[in-house]
Amino acid sequence: MNSATAHDYAWIRTSPLFRHAMESGYTLTLIRGRSPHEVLRAMEAEPRGTGEGSAGLIEADDAHRAEVDDYWDESYVAGAFSTLGESGDWTLVLGFDGGLGIAGACMETLSKGGRVVAHSTNGGKPIHLFHWFEDGELRTTFEGPSWRDGSTPDELVPLLRDVGFPLTPGGEHDESAPDVDRKAGVFALSERLTGIRVTESLLQDATYELGLVPEQPAEEWTGVVIDITDAHGERLYREWTYEEIATASDRARAQADAPVVITYNESPAVGRSEHQTGE
Repeated sequence: MNSATAHDYAWIRTSPLFRHAMESGYTLTLIRGRSPHEVLRAMEAEPRGTGEGSAGLIEADDAHRAEVDDYWDESYVAGAFSTLGESGDWTLVLGFDGGLGIAGACMETLSKGGRVVAHSTNGGKPIHLFHWFEDGELRTTFEGPSWRDGSTPDELVPLLRDVGFPLTPGGEHDESAPDVDRKAGVFALSERLTGIRVTESLLQDATYELGLVPEQPAEEWTGVVIDITDAHGERLYREWTYEEIATASDRARAQADAPVVITYNESPAVGRSEHQTGE
């Protein structure tokens, strides 16, 4: 049985490669039963040859960014390679994509008949996401492990506790338990689900099949959710629908466009003072 814990991934905090990933924003995805070519094709990536090691991947991505005129362009170069894990071959995909991640619909497709595990960071802003897909279904996803979503949000609670996350048996934040390096914990959780020990040398020494992932079209949105949990486990949750936001925006616009009326009411005291001064 795999016994990985957050302590097994202490290397990430002294790794120049991981520092680059955190600063740039990254997504690391593990897909069971699919070849690198299949995965990149599902991502609609344009083939860009191969890159030797993570240095080759970074070089190809930097070269692409230097060619792009639009600062807001979200296309990027992803690298994929095969590795052995639980139940056979897996494909590891690494992209310094600002934490955009592979599109959800694509991950659902890639996980049919298999499994997909992904984690990401958006670079500079503290948003760290985890996703587990099984046979076309998003089973568990979270930013903070005590607030989970998906079709089976609590299924991973025993594993989360085993790798070191401070959770109660019911999946709530356990203030009496020692804190953990959450990113290291997510690496360990991914290993528990895939059987793949991600090491610095694994990422540095692999030969990556490269593909230019196009910018994804913006999805239509129906609302906005603010879901924040502070260091003490206190949660702030608020949801606004599109209609509520549109109504508030229209009201603010109407108030801003309304004519400004300035009135002046002279007080009796001021009037008397001016009159007496005039005398």
